This record gives sequence, C-alpha cells and structure tokens, in this order.
Amino acid sequence: MIKKLIILIPFFFLSFLVKAQDADAVTFEIQLSKPKLGLNERLRVDFTMNKDGDNFNPPDFNGFRVLMGPSQSISSSWINGVRSYSKTYSYTLAPIAKGKFTIEQATIVIAGKTYKSLPKEIEVTAAVDKPSDQMTAEDVADENLHLVAEVSKTNPYLNEAISVVYKLYVSPNISVSNYQPLDNPTYNNFWSQDIKVSRLTAQNGTYQGKPYRYVVLKRVVLYPQKTGKLEIEPLSLDVTVDVPTSRRDFFGGRIYSQTNKTVSAGNRVINVKSLPTANQPANFTGAVGEFDFSVNTTKTELNATESLQATVEVSGKGNLKLFKLPEPELPSSLEVYEPEFTEDVRTNLSGMQGKVSNSYTIVPSFRGKYPIPSISFSFFNPKTERYETLNSDEIIINVLEGPNNSGSLSNSAIGQTNKQQVVTTGSQFNFIKLSPNLTNMGTSYFFGSTRYYLWLLLPLLLIPLAIILRKKRDAIAEDVVGNKIKRANKLARKYLSAARKELGNKDAFYIALERALHNYLKAKLKIETSEFSKDKISQLLNKKGIEETTIYEFIGLLQNCEAARYSPFSNVEMQRDYDKASEVISLMDKQL
Repeated sequence: MIKKLIILIPFFFLSFLVKAQDADAVTFEIQLSKPKLGLNERLRVDFTMNKDGDNFNPPDFNGFRVLMGPSQSISSSWINGVRSYSKTYSYTLAPIAKGKFTIEQATIVIAGKTYKSLPKEIEVTAAVDKPSDQMTAEDVADENLHLVAEVSKTNPYLNEAISVVYKLYVSPNISVSNYQPLDNPTYNNFWSQDIKVSRLTAQNGTYQGKPYRYVVLKRVVLYPQKTGKLEIEPLSLDVTVDVPTSRRDFFGGRIYSQTNKTVSAGNRVINVKSLPTANQPANFTGAVGEFDFSVNTTKTELNATESLQATVEVSGKGNLKLFKLPEPELPSSLEVYEPEFTEDVRTNLSGMQGKVSNSYTIVPSFRGKYPIPSISFSFFNPKTERYETLNSDEIIINVLEGPNNSGSLSNSAIGQTNKQQVVTTGSQFNFIKLSPNLTNMGTSYFFGSTRYYLWLLLPLLLIPLAIILRKKRDAIAEDVVGNKIKRANKLARKYLSAARKELGNKDAFYIALERALHNYLKAKLKIETSEFSKDKISQLLNKKGIEETTIYEFIGLLQNCEAARYSPFSNVEMQRDYDKASEVISLMDKQL
C-alpha cells in the first residue's frame, strides 16, 4: 500500500504543475465581427490578450480603410480568489474592394516575450441592400435565429414510423435568454407520441454551411394512418433574443439590445405511400415493421378441469399498438376464456419496440388429445418492401384423466360448433328435497326487555355526572390568575416549538426564541410585556429566589436574541441556544 502511495505522489505533483501552467498561459487572439460582409458594411476587429502587454503592433489591414482605432479596453475581476484579466485593442474597418482578404498577424510584447495572433481570412461581397450598421435588433434576429423541423423520412409507407425533431439554431452573433411555445402541432391523421427532452443542451452544428449552436426542443414519433399528402402543422415559438450593438459600456463591455422574435418551423408535407395490394396475404391485419411470432402453452399434459395458458405473442420493431393479433382455432371441447392482453412496448425516435401478446386460459372437459393448429401471422416489411408470413408450430394438448367424450364430438368437429355435451360425473345433480327440515328461529321484542329499562334509566344516571362537570368548569372559570398563567405557559410552549422548527433560519429562530422567553416570564412573574428590561427581569428573578447562575444564563439568552439581528450565528450556536433555553426554563420551573 505504501509503495502505491509513493508511486502516485509524483503524479499528483505533476497534475498540480499542469494546472498552474494552464492558469499562467498567455493568449493573444484576433476576433472578427463577421467572416463575410458587403462592400457597404463595416468590420470590427478585436485583438484580445489575457495578460498586460506593451509595444502592440497592428497589421497593415490590406484591402480595408481604418475608420476608428485603435481603441483600448481593459477588464479585470476577482472570482473566488482568482484574478481574471482581459485587454483588447479594437479597430473599425471599411472595405475598399471586393474579394478575399487576410487580416495579417499582430504582435505584442508580454513579460519580455513577443506573441503573434493568427491570420484570419475574410470575404467582401457586393454591396448589400441593408448594411449591418443600419439593421435593427429585429433584423439581426431574423438572420441569426432559425427553427427547423427535421423529418427522418418524407415518403413513408402507411403505418411506418417517422420521427420529427425540432431544433432551434442560434448564431454565435446573438444569444437567447428565454422562449415560450405559441402553437403546438396537433398531428392530424397521425398516431403520435412525444419523446421527452429531459434537458436542453446546446450543441455545435451548421446551418446553411455556417457554424451555429442548436438546441433540441421537441421530439415526436409519428405513424401515418392515411395515405396521400399529409401536412404536419408548424411549431411556433416566441423567443427573447439579446442582440449585441456597436456601443460599449464604461468598462468596455458590449451593450446588448433585447427583442422578441416569433419563429416557426414551417409546414412539412409527408407523402404517405399505400401498402401494395399485390401478394397481400388474406390474414394481413395492418402490421408494418420487422417482427417475430410465437404461440406457447404453459403445459401440454394435464387432467380434465385443470387449466393451462396459451400465449400468442408478437415481438420486434414496428406499429405494435396498431394491429390485431391473430386468434387460435381451438377444439370445441376445450373451454376457452376471453384473452388477457399485455404489452411491453417502449417508443424512441426509431419507433415502437417490444412485444404484445394475448393470453388465453383453456380448461379441457374430457380425456383425450387435442391439437392447437398452426397459426399464421403476416406483416409488411418496409425495408424489403415485401409481405412476410410467419407460422407457429402445432401443439398437442394431452388430457390424462377425466370423463370420456361420448363420441358425438370428434376431431372433425373442431371449429364447427361451440356446444358441449353435458355429462354427469359424481354428484353434480341431486333430487329435489320434499322435506325441508326447517326450524323456528324465535321472536324477540324490545319493549319490556332489559335493554328497554337500561335506556329508560340512563338519563337519570347522567344527571349527577353533569352536575359535577358543571361545578368543575365554574371553578376553572373563576380562577382568573390561574387561567392567565395557563394561557401564558401554553403560548411559551408554542413559541419554543416554533423556534425548534426554525433551526437553521437565524432571524426567524431568534425571533421565536425571544418570544418564548418573554411569554414564559409573563406567565411566571405576572407582569406585562411593556415592563420588560434586563435590569427589571434580574431584580424580579432575584426577589423570587432564582439562583444567580440561572439568571445570568437567562439574560445571556436574551442578549443573544438581540445580537443575532446584527451578527452571524451558525447552526451549532442556534442549537446550543435552543438547548440552553429548554434547560433554563426547566431550572426556573423548579425554583419558582
């Protein structure tokens, strides 16, 4: 164990050294307001460093005319004992020709070393209709905010799964602070299920060839229930957008303009193909996907009147909730109950996956062997664009013990009738009894009974008890002083209980504790709240014969309650004061 620790110690020091080097690393970068601009627009170029430097040497800015700069801004802050520093040299440029130009390297001397920025390429196009310096915040939001509905497949088959993912694309030039759905799609003519988006996470992506950040807002799985052109209604959002302006605050930070923008994903049209009619099996019930099929029984040998379960199950991937399971054809001499349907289906972006089944309870009535014929299940596979049919194996049910069949029902009658012959076994039927052997149950009357006289005398017995309770209540009401003491004691217990509930909340705890102490004294010393002062309390407690130590602790608690308004108190101190208050009140109860 010690050897392992000795080996790991150099790695810990190495990790600390790497972190210290990262914190001291010098960065010197160039930032452009846009990678592409029109001939009549303006370009802002920022050279930013994280350490203070001297002898800044800008590039020549070939192809541009310097309108403003260099303007210098410095930002410095302390967060959790760590200093954050940034110094920026800014230029405003105007292009003088169309084409592709390169902003060459700039240099700066930091701590005696020369650092160079990386060159950046920029494209200047023909003049635009509305230059960026004339664009409003709404115009900037229009160009940099897009809501897109991405559909996995636009020409599915009937009952084939498709997914729709709604993404909000945001350009790095703006930021989004809030959004509110305005209109949610209803997905008419589709079976739909939303896939929950647990957390909104920004991801890097591209929109129309440009780098963007996007967030997945909504995901839904659809199964078209109608052929032809079906329309998916758009999702609309009201988005709060923060757009940077060309103005800066006193500390050099960029000033943002906030605006609300309504974005819509637009209508999407899905062209749903009908399933082919050629070679469609006769037992096809609308299953579309890739499936497995089976028929199983819990047992194949049993006695008459015992039961078994036969399960018809379809598993796989497809529209599991949207088709009917095939039904078995069983011999008429087997009693069959209504099936119990179960499903274990989960839905993700690729569609439904899992299994569905019907479980039949079967009870044979006669001895013999009964076949459960093979069952076929047909479905359409959209990948192969063909129908497929699966067949189960034939199952033989062997009933070992039970009454014999009369022979009127044979294997040839399977599926032809549901009627069964009644066969007497044991004591199923008996003769009707002519002598019922009934006995008289007797009759009882309430009037004149013991219960009647008890209820009659009960009010007379309650009169003395009522007189005793009345006298006791009057005696309690006449004791004015005692009643005041009881009420005050009850109030003190109430506030002490309230203080316990507020442990951890400094202000509320000490307010409740102070009230509890005052009300306790009000109950014991019979004085009004207006008479309270620490000297008055000390004098009164001395007269009552309270020990000096107890008086000192009581006054100390009141002082803590006052000091808590202006000083911080920890949870440990609050718990200690609460325990001390309980102890002091107990001691004073014994001495008063």
